[in-house]
Parts: sequence; structure tokens; C-alpha cells
Amino acid sequence: MQIIYNLESPIGIFDSGIGGLTVAHAISQLLPQESIVYFGDTAHLPYGDKSEASIQAYSIKIADVLLKKGCKVIVIACNSASSAAYELLKEYVRKDAKIINVIDPMVQLVTSQFAGKKIGLIGTKRTIQSGVYTKKIKDANKNISLSALPTPLLVPMIEEGFFNNKISHEILEKYLTDSSLKTIDALILGCTHYPLIKNEISSFYSHNITLLDSSEVVAQALKDYLTSNGLLSNTTSPIHQFLVSDYTDSFEASTRIFFRKEVHLQKHPLWN
Repeated sequence: MQIIYNLESPIGIFDSGIGGLTVAHAISQLLPQESIVYFGDTAHLPYGDKSEASIQAYSIKIADVLLKKGCKVIVIACNSASSAAYELLKEYVRKDAKIINVIDPMVQLVTSQFAGKKIGLIGTKRTIQSGVYTKKIKDANKNISLSALPTPLLVPMIEEGFFNNKISHEILEKYLTDSSLKTIDALILGCTHYPLIKNEISSFYSHNITLLDSSEVVAQALKDYLTSNGLLSNTTSPIHQFLVSDYTDSFEASTRIFFRKEVHLQKHPLWN
């Protein structure tokens, strides 16, 4: 049975850890009147080295949690889950909620604005090996050359709080000097963790290339959907909830930094 939402129904957002907070923050900045239910699957991070079947199982469980919270839209704030579980979630959720992934809005941006250009892509092994960006961009037939590079050390580096130091500089230099990324016109940050090191990446390129941040692109896609379907909230008192499958101090600290206020994390294991 189709669920009928009121305008104040929340936006559901999920990721394996803190990376999706970049999407949640972008959404809260662009749509400050929207309530948010964020689920960080900290018990199973990172998703980038998990099997497709595992990611699908986690995603279905999380979707059930967000649907029970009455979410009118579920945003898959994770490239690995978007590539592995988007089609399955669409079928599973059907008319209960709109599903938005982080890949399609980025592909639409790239194919509309970078025809004939050379674009770089960095992401987890799961995202790169899926070939989803390559296929979708090629299918658009815009003569775009895409060079995709797996960068598996970046997520654990970010989760452990290593930014703007010698360790992060050395890891980034190792990846970004790869020959496949030479002479690119723009770089897709193909993981929602990566905006946390966006300034470091930009500095590596001496601020001379365009960095494509999926968190901003997805927030705009969400706004467009809510606007066109008459689902924009008009409340002046949005409520944000943050759920985690396993409590971690680093996640709570990161959440507090993003939202600039004390945040109460609710532990919600996917399997009891």
C-alpha cells in the first residue's frame, strides 16, 4: 500500500560511516527546513571492500529502518551502495519512498557540462570495479574520456581522522600522480568521504582543475525532486536524528563538527 506523506516527513540518508555526513550537511544547508534521519552503518564500514550481496543485505535492512521512520525520500549517500544496491532498493521500496543515489545526478552533471573533456574519477574498489560511471557516461555519447582509479586507502584514512597532515599528503600524492589522471579537466570525487579532503586534493592540483563534489550535486537533485513533486517541507523546526549500527567516538565527533551542535547518537543494530 502506498504511503501518503505529509510535507514534514523526513529525508532518510544512509552510508557506511561518516562520509555520508557530507551529503547530510549539504542537504541541511540547501534545504534547512527539511528534517533528516541519518543512518551510519558503522558496524560494517567501509562498504568499498564488501561483496555486492553484503552491501545489498545491509541496504535493505537500513531501508526498513528509514521507512519505519516515515521517510519520504531515501538518499543512498554512498557510491559503493549506489552501484551495488540502487536497483534492488528501488524494486524493494517501490512506492513507499523515492530512492536517490549519488551516481546518477553526478553523471547527469558531467555529461551536460563536460562534453569532449577528459575526466578523472577516484573511488573505492567496489565503485570503480562496478564500471557504473564508465558505462553511464559512455552511454550518453558525449565524447567524454573517463579515467577511473581505485583509491582504497582514502576511506580508512578519513575515518581515522587523517587529513591535512604528512600521512594524508603522501597517500594523496601516491594516488593523484598516477599516469591515468594526467591532463584531466575535472575530477569526480566518487566517494562521499572525499569532500572531507577536497581542499587537500585541490591544493595538489594547485587549484587548476574542477573538483566535482557529489554531496552538492545530490543535494540539488533532492531539492529538484521535492520541488517538482510538491514535497518541500515548510516547517520552521526541523528535527535531525542520527542512528548508528555501532557507536564510535569518532562518528559522534564528526557529526558534531558538521552540524555545529551537540548530537545525540542512537545505537540501532541492524541485526539483534
